[in-house]
Amino acid sequence: MPALPAACDVLIIGGGAAGLFAATWAGRATHPDGQPSSIVVVDGAKKLGAKILVAGGGRCNVTHWRVSEADFAGSTPPAIRKVLRRFTADDTVAFFRAAGVECKREETGKLFPVTDSARTILDALLQEAEAAGVVLVHPARVEMVNRINDFFQATTSAGPITARRVILCTGGKSLPKSGSDGGGYALAQSLGHSLTAPIVPALVPLLLPTGHWITTLSGLTLPTEVSLLAASGRRLASFTGSTLCTHVGLSGPTILDISRHWLITKAADPTVRLTLNWLPGRSAEEVDRLLVATQGRGPLPFLREHLPDRLAKLLCEQAGAPTAGDLPREPRKKLVQLLVATALEITGDRGFTAAEATAGGVPLSEVKLDTMESRICPGLFFAGEVLDVDGRIGGFNFQWAWSSGFIAGHGVTARSSSLERQSDNPNG
Repeated sequence: MPALPAACDVLIIGGGAAGLFAATWAGRATHPDGQPSSIVVVDGAKKLGAKILVAGGGRCNVTHWRVSEADFAGSTPPAIRKVLRRFTADDTVAFFRAAGVECKREETGKLFPVTDSARTILDALLQEAEAAGVVLVHPARVEMVNRINDFFQATTSAGPITARRVILCTGGKSLPKSGSDGGGYALAQSLGHSLTAPIVPALVPLLLPTGHWITTLSGLTLPTEVSLLAASGRRLASFTGSTLCTHVGLSGPTILDISRHWLITKAADPTVRLTLNWLPGRSAEEVDRLLVATQGRGPLPFLREHLPDRLAKLLCEQAGAPTAGDLPREPRKKLVQLLVATALEITGDRGFTAAEATAGGVPLSEVKLDTMESRICPGLFFAGEVLDVDGRIGGFNFQWAWSSGFIAGHGVTARSSSLERQSDNPNG
């Protein structure tokens, strides 16, 4: 580990995707006196970039071919859009291409390195940071940051360091073993910022009661539609795609995407509920009509056309519907309800250790979006998951890291220029 300098121009706390990206852009900028800025990244994880290495099953889904504010939750769409437009998915592809990494687009729209190795992405980030003159110090945990006049004094496990400016890129609370254990929230609060409430896991598998009939389908993956409904029946959120049945509950893209909406909304309104449509795109009226047409043959042949055999039989069993012969009205109604709106009795989630992202954080309203500088503590900047923005599955959270990191990296340079002009002007 390199020795921690006593002072630097920019201290970046957190060496994940956002931190390394912000460091690179800050390092590439020229200090107003014509000399390179001194950029120091301090990260508490034993293994730098651990979250990058495990992302996308070890392949690292760097972004999505089409990104918009609609792919995110947390802050307001206009605020998120403003950040995303400063550094787009095309810019991301161009950055990595210039760093020697080509990306490929898969059918889902996700972009991965052609090597199918997350190590390629991490190596490129480290390569560009090093080329920009960035000093990486790890493992070293930042324990405290105080603002004294126009400087920041940070206490770390590797010693103290003074900085003109600080970029907080500590991540949220997801995958705490990677280093993002929520410590950045305390640092933000100590410097005057607030946090949204609640802060919950996002992109996290959900749990069902022990012995629930869906858990007997463990390993089954199929397309479904999962919906979050108000007590009135109004649809609050809905996702269609692949769902995975597990021995403890449900996972897969649809469940991961809706998890943050479920957890955030449930905390404020316990009457909300989740339902699952095993025949996405089909309504109760349509399914009922199709089942009526099966009279005399039983529902099983129809169900087998659209669903795996063991699920088809289990749905009939749960509805008390015969698998052959006539299908009486009441069992048919129950079967229709199960097919298009199975009520999910969610008992919890797998927690931050299994979550891919965090919902909640520092509100974007407390940040100047053109620079990512704090509106509360001048000289403090933010990037990445520590902010109240989280994306759906598909590379969107990485794109947020690239976009916000790019702006913050440029923002500290703009801040530096402003400080230099002020110091040269006796009238301020």
